[in-house]
Amino acid sequence: MLVTGSSVSRGISIGPVHLFERGKTEVVRYDIKKSQLKDEIKRFKRAHRLAIKHLQNVRQAIPGDAPEDIASFIDSHLLMIEDVPFKQAPIQIIETQLCNAEWALSIQKNKLANIFDQMQDSYLKTRRNDVEHIISLIQDFLLKEQADDGKSDPAEVKKLKGHIIVADDLAPADTIMFEHQNIGGFVTEFGGTTSHTAILARSLGIPAIVAVANIRSLLSENETVIIDGNTGTVIAGADEQMLRQYRKQKRAEKEYQKQLETLKNKRTRTRDGTDIKLMTNIELTEDIRALKHSGAEGVGLYRTEFLYIDRHHAANEEEHLSAYKKILRAANDHPVTIRTLDLGAEKEFDPDYEGPLAPNPALGLRAIRRSLKNPELFLQQLRAILRASLHGEVRILIPMLTSLNELEQIMQLYKMAQQQLERKKKNFRRDIKIGGMIEVPAAAIAAETLGRHLDFLSIGTNDLIQYSLAIDRIDEEVNYLYDPLHPGIIKLIDTVIKAGERLNIPVAMCGEMAGDSRFTALLLAMGLKEFSVHPNNLLEIKRIIIESDIGALKRKYQRIIASHNPNKLIEFCSNKHA
Repeated sequence: MLVTGSSVSRGISIGPVHLFERGKTEVVRYDIKKSQLKDEIKRFKRAHRLAIKHLQNVRQAIPGDAPEDIASFIDSHLLMIEDVPFKQAPIQIIETQLCNAEWALSIQKNKLANIFDQMQDSYLKTRRNDVEHIISLIQDFLLKEQADDGKSDPAEVKKLKGHIIVADDLAPADTIMFEHQNIGGFVTEFGGTTSHTAILARSLGIPAIVAVANIRSLLSENETVIIDGNTGTVIAGADEQMLRQYRKQKRAEKEYQKQLETLKNKRTRTRDGTDIKLMTNIELTEDIRALKHSGAEGVGLYRTEFLYIDRHHAANEEEHLSAYKKILRAANDHPVTIRTLDLGAEKEFDPDYEGPLAPNPALGLRAIRRSLKNPELFLQQLRAILRASLHGEVRILIPMLTSLNELEQIMQLYKMAQQQLERKKKNFRRDIKIGGMIEVPAAAIAAETLGRHLDFLSIGTNDLIQYSLAIDRIDEEVNYLYDPLHPGIIKLIDTVIKAGERLNIPVAMCGEMAGDSRFTALLLAMGLKEFSVHPNNLLEIKRIIIESDIGALKRKYQRIIASHNPNKLIEFCSNKHA
């Protein structure tokens, strides 16, 4: 049997299956009397405390030499569980609806899930998983007949060294617990490639595959399976010949990773002498570790959305400043590109919003439109970035830039933020570079016009492709149409790169296409000189760059473009050019 899903962490593992299922007792509603109200709230608070204690126990069990970002995931859950949506909102529901605590939590879970479902960014959309994990944890303790002092574990496991964990989904705490058991990898029916658990799997070096439909019903306990995190493949019932083949492949891959590590401190220069800037994308403040360990030359994209959505209220200026200072200091004089708020309408991160949902959030009030609609929120972020500039080289990236009119408004607000700081006698650098994220087809076509007013451009291929091809890349019904090599996409990317060359300003790419090694040679041939990629992909991309001859690649590319044959472009990306 061979089934496929979405790979979230590379590598190959062979081992026996352990079918894992968190207790999922069906939650039913029952009414309580006013006289029972205090006891029900007390019951909820006790379960809430026990859930916190459980997370604290997991946090304390993390070895001291474990990567910092592992602990940060549990810390983020601890922060979330203490926030209003998890601590106070269920109590208000119990009081107003006179219902049991389990049902109040279900209402709150659905409310928060709907907010996240409206988000277009796949990374942010998968944050609903974290909400569900936290609420399910509290419900577990509510539903336990004999909840103790928090030392018991709703996800107790046996000795599982070398096992492949197969589950519906895993909370980060579960993933960490399994890692302590030295598991071989995991496969889940649900989950996304950018979920906290997926990121943890990559950080821990555990091969992992998500979104494998009905996988629990297809496998048996202790059945030997092969999981190939490189291709997203799960194989059961393999014969001895296939097992030998994958064991050999696993050994070869381990050796290859050792070889890649030797490139960490090597200059990113092509065989024919062209220097390429190779940077990394980060989501959380703690991800700055990746910059140090991957050998990146800076942060090409720092997403600031979690300063808004991992809390009940938007972060204030001081909280922004604190986060930016940490990253800039850790970057050690490498540039850090801070993307301003890239969320949808306010209702997408305001749990108290009860108005109508946007009919089409992808085309609505999002990213820079959202910031310009609420200038005070934008000014707050700009002031924090300006103040943080004293601690390192910072760049500002504007998401979803579409028109010169937007750019004029942005620059007016930027100047206003500077004036506000001057009045408060706050110091800042005045040479901060401002760039535009090119992810709207109109912006790509008008890249030269926009670029005349900017210091750099950054191509966001994820949205550029889905907007250009009119498909939602997370929609399973149409995501097969998501094609980075579509002639129209290649033309748009080429237009932006050529605009940068004419204006003599840098052009970077920070979307998934930049971090996909299949496209590295093509992008080099097109003239791209700045890549910003996920840290786990960085050394592989670096290897290809170092072994490439850009002159030869450009000649091949020009012949392909002249042939007007899209299939030859696919062949170009399938071949090794070093």
